[in-house]
Amino acid sequence: MVDLKGQYTKIEKQIDEKVLEVLKSTAYINGPEVHAFQKELEEYLGVKNVIPCANGTDALQIAIMGLGLKPGDEVITADFTFAATVEVIGLLNLTPVLVDVEKDSFNINIDAIKKAITPKTKAIVPVHLYGQCANMEAVLEIAKEHNLFVIEDTAQAIGSSYTFKDGSSKKAGTIGHVGTTSFFPSKNLGCYGDGGAIFTNDDDLAHIIRGMVNHGMYKRYYHDVVGVNSRLDSIQAAILRVKLPLLNGYCEARQKSAAFYTNAFSSNKNIVTPAVSDYTTHVFHQYTLQILNGKRDELHQHLLDNGIPNAIYYPVPLHSQKAYADERYNEADFVATNELKNTVISLPMHTELDKEQLEFITKTVNDFINK
Repeated sequence: MVDLKGQYTKIEKQIDEKVLEVLKSTAYINGPEVHAFQKELEEYLGVKNVIPCANGTDALQIAIMGLGLKPGDEVITADFTFAATVEVIGLLNLTPVLVDVEKDSFNINIDAIKKAITPKTKAIVPVHLYGQCANMEAVLEIAKEHNLFVIEDTAQAIGSSYTFKDGSSKKAGTIGHVGTTSFFPSKNLGCYGDGGAIFTNDDDLAHIIRGMVNHGMYKRYYHDVVGVNSRLDSIQAAILRVKLPLLNGYCEARQKSAAFYTNAFSSNKNIVTPAVSDYTTHVFHQYTLQILNGKRDELHQHLLDNGIPNAIYYPVPLHSQKAYADERYNEADFVATNELKNTVISLPMHTELDKEQLEFITKTVNDFINK
C-alpha cells in the first residue's frame, strides 16, 4: 500500500546525515531539530503556532484538553473514520456524538451535524478523510451560530487546501480553532516512527497546549496545568525536516496516480471513483473506490491473490463498535456510512507508483469487476 523503502532510497543521504547529526548532538528530546521543524511547518501551513507532540492521537486529545471542556459535554464527529478520533473524546469523559457522512466525499454530513446539536454540544471534530477537506465553511457557520469549538482532524490531509466562497484559502488544519495531524510513517508527511502536531492561530490556546505536552510545565519542575508526556523526539523531527520541502511534490505524485486510476475506471458502471469537492484540493492519502455490484469482498481477495495490496477503510462504523455503541443511535441516521462499509476499497497509493504498476492494478480490477 505504501512504498516507504522506495521513497527512502531517494532521500537516503539527506536522511542519514540528519539522523547522525542528532545522534552526535545527543539532544534527543525537544532539541534544536524539533524547534526548527516547528518553525518550518508554521511557515508552510501559514499558521501562527505549531506544537509538535508524540503522535496524532495525542495531538487530538491534547487539543481537546486545551479547550477546557467538562465531563459530559458533547462532541460531534464523523461515524466513518478511524477510532482515534472518537477514543480521545471518550478518554476525556466527554460524550461522543457520531453522525453520518456524505456518500460522495466521505466527509462529515452538514445536515447531520445540525440535527445532532443539543444544549450540551460544545465542539465539532470534522475529519478530513482520505485527503480532502470537509465542508469547513459550513462547519464554521454552525459553530459560530451555536458557540462551538472546531477541532480539525487533519491526519490524512496535510498539504490539502480549502478555498472559501470569497476566494481566500487556508491549509487543512488551520481553519478551525485548532487542528491536529499525525506523522505516522504512511502519512503524506510521515516520519520513521510516531509523531504528531497541533496547529492554532490562538496564542492563548497555544500557550496552554505547550505546557500540556510537557507535563504541564512552562518552567522545569513548576506544573501550572495538568499535562501529559507527549513530545516529538529530535530524530523524527530531523527526518520530517528533510521531507517537509518535498511534501507538495509527494502530493502531486499521488494526484497524478489518482488521475490515472480515475481515468482507467471512468467507464466502469460498477465502480464509483473518488469525488473531489469543489472547495478543496485532494492529496489522496487514500484512493478509495465504491464497488456497486456486490463484489467488493471478492475483489479484495482477488487483488491479494494477484499480489496487489488493498484495504477496506473502514469495515465497521464507529457507532457499531462495541466500545462506542450507544442506545441513542438509530441506524436510519447512518444511511451513507452503512452503505460505504460494504462498498469501499482502497488501492495502493504512494509516491513511488509507476505506470506499469498502475496499469496492472487497474486492469486487474476492471477485468474482475466486468467478468
